Order: sequence, then C-alpha cells, then structure tokens
Amino acid sequence: MARRCELTGKGVMVGNNVSHALNRTRRRFLPNLVNVTLISDALNRSVKLRISAAALRSVEHRGGLDAFLLKQDDADLSPLALGIKKEIRAALAA
Repeated sequence: MARRCELTGKGVMVGNNVSHALNRTRRRFLPNLVNVTLISDALNRSVKLRISAAALRSVEHRGGLDAFLLKQDDADLSPLALGIKKEIRAALAA
C-alpha cells in the first residue's frame, strides 16, 4: 500500500538527519495517514479512505466530502477518489 493521501496526493518526502556535529544521513518524512470513513450526502453512503490528517481537516473546513471532491483538482486524487467524484457529479446532475 503506497504511503500517499488519496485526496490531496501528499506523499513521502526525503531529507537529512543533522547531528550536532553536522553529520548528515538520509531519512524519510512519512505523511500522517489515517483510515477514515466519510459520509457522502449526495450518494447517501459512507466511503472508506486513507487520507492525511491535514486532508481530514480540509474536508471538514470545506463542508464535507462532496464539497471537497468537487473543488479538488483531478491530478491530486487517487483512482478511487476520482470514481467517487464522478458518482457525486452524476448524482447531483440527476
């Protein structure tokens, strides 16, 4: 399973551990991913996603999963999230 947020695309970053003597060794900065179940109002069902804690705050700030997905760029979304976005657009159009 990739360490990537399904809604924002946030992934692993790399950098250095720097000691007091300024010795540098490579390290990885992992995103804070959480498994959540979000409710879609348009689809009347829940959706399980693996998203970052920052993305969860953004979803709540924008007013829920539907509003977040409709505003989010398609390039950042996972294939699962893109499918959900397509379903939401179809449900709102009907």
